[in-house]
Amino acid sequence: MTPRHPLAPGRAGAAVTALGLVLVLAPAAARAAPAASAASGSPASPADTVAARADVPQGTVAYRPTAEFTTAGRPRDLLLHPESKKLYVGADDLPETAGANESGLHVLDPADGTLRSTVGQVPGPTGALGRRAVHRLIAPLPGDGVVFGYPLRGIGTARDGDPAASGVWMAGPTVTDAGPGVTPGTVLVAQGPVLSEVDVATAAVRRSLTLEGGDTFAVDPARGTVWFTDIGNRRAYRIDTAAFRVAATVELPAGDGLGGFTEVDPRTGALWVGLDTSIVVHDAAGRRLGLIRGTDLPRAARFDPLTHEAFVAWQDAGDPSLPGSDGDGALAVYRTADLREAAAPVALPGNHGQSGFAALAVAPGGGSVFVSSPAEGKITRLERSVSPKVTEQPSDRSVPAGTRVSLTARAEGTPEPTVAWQSSADGGKSWQPVAGATAPEYSFTAEPALDGRRYRAEFRNTGGTGRTAPVTLTVTTPAGGTGGGTADGTGGGTGGRGGAGAAGPGEGATGTAGGPGTGAVQGPGSGAGGTGGGTGATGATAAGATGSGSTVGGTGSTPAGGGALASTGTAVAALAGGAVVLTAAGWGLTRLRRRYPRVGP
Repeated sequence: MTPRHPLAPGRAGAAVTALGLVLVLAPAAARAAPAASAASGSPASPADTVAARADVPQGTVAYRPTAEFTTAGRPRDLLLHPESKKLYVGADDLPETAGANESGLHVLDPADGTLRSTVGQVPGPTGALGRRAVHRLIAPLPGDGVVFGYPLRGIGTARDGDPAASGVWMAGPTVTDAGPGVTPGTVLVAQGPVLSEVDVATAAVRRSLTLEGGDTFAVDPARGTVWFTDIGNRRAYRIDTAAFRVAATVELPAGDGLGGFTEVDPRTGALWVGLDTSIVVHDAAGRRLGLIRGTDLPRAARFDPLTHEAFVAWQDAGDPSLPGSDGDGALAVYRTADLREAAAPVALPGNHGQSGFAALAVAPGGGSVFVSSPAEGKITRLERSVSPKVTEQPSDRSVPAGTRVSLTARAEGTPEPTVAWQSSADGGKSWQPVAGATAPEYSFTAEPALDGRRYRAEFRNTGGTGRTAPVTLTVTTPAGGTGGGTADGTGGGTGGRGGAGAAGPGEGATGTAGGPGTGAVQGPGSGAGGTGGGTGATGATAAGATGSGSTVGGTGSTPAGGGALASTGTAVAALAGGAVVLTAAGWGLTRLRRRYPRVGP
């Protein structure tokens, strides 16, 4: 097919349903698993896509149709300009719109397909302007505009908004392919097996080379190479553009003789050739790397240097008598490193080859892909999606009641995923959305009722749904009630009763016991100490003391003013009582001695 500038979108190739694509790698290449079969049937709507892809693995790449452009007649070739970002479309007339003239060069807004301008007046063989079809977009012009080819031997140039194109006609046979030149101001043109370097302004031939056969080629400017395919003889010729001669010949697999496309991966220089219902891949030196088999016809290939992926349009033959013919096309994406599928194939219903080859254009980075369908007179825009992939997980939390808790989760995907937090009160058996929790960080206050509750974040976009692992919240409560106090007075229980003050002999009054102490859950208990009287000659005044709460009762202390033993709690009260008894007994004995004097010898 028509070679393209490395950054320009592909030419031929309609996406068809590629059923049962199989990858066969040569011994020199890394072993790869068979490619997956292409999906068939109508694409789902964006809303259906989310539901249908809810369980896809995280990070899954997919493409989905998002728009159809019908503003450019019957599209025959596409080129997404690498600088101006405008979508150029070469087109001819649709059979069903005979009253309208749709041929020419159309310029579209790639976002919505709005027609910016049409360059319909193109010079003929005599130089007279007329409405002419544009079948090939050869290369982008600097800044904006394209070099294009038109039947039968025309080479033209035009930019968005030009009232008419500039163009020249070549001598000789009909042009079968054209591509960017390897020297300034030139293009390469195939007229059957003859490859020529042609001046764009004058159509003068600068150099020429005649091969054994063939009619399509691809240019590898980075390596100064042109790959020219000869489908009839099942060969590919590697041409050195400096010497303009054949440097090597590569044998292609035997087949039915149907040619699809010839393209070169600008990053690696690998040659991709569409043959019958297969794609054969050779490296820059001509060594076989692998074979991708299908049931439809590979009609176009484009390479994205940023993702290192190859985009291929498979086109149905459109002949119901042929096996596997269903009228549908497909877009497939492969990693150029190992030829494995990089995304699930996308079915393109109605895209078949009865009205011409489809074309393919890819935005840098592979975010948008455009596939034309000449049979339907439309261009389908497909958008890349990547299902959410969690990059930050929340973790289990154990906190006291009343604590502020923050859970954080993040995910990446295309388009940017939305997030919604969910909770489960039954150990993860069922999940409910948390009202208002739609940010990566979810903050709330831990309450006893939330103890054991599970949480997770769910991320969604058009590519699918991804969730974090569930985490558990444990809510603790502080201890309370009687007892459990500490030496510093926190958490004390009920204070004990103060002890009785000891009464001294003489005329002092007997001491009285202190009142009961009081304790709070988190406050110091206090017990009233006993107060002792007594002013006797030998008696000592007992001063009461105040104790602080402890595990059982308060803790007494002796005040600085001095006095008898201070009392603490019930145990000390008992000791104080014993002291009163002993004191009374001693006082009684003294009175007896005074009443009954000792009689000595």
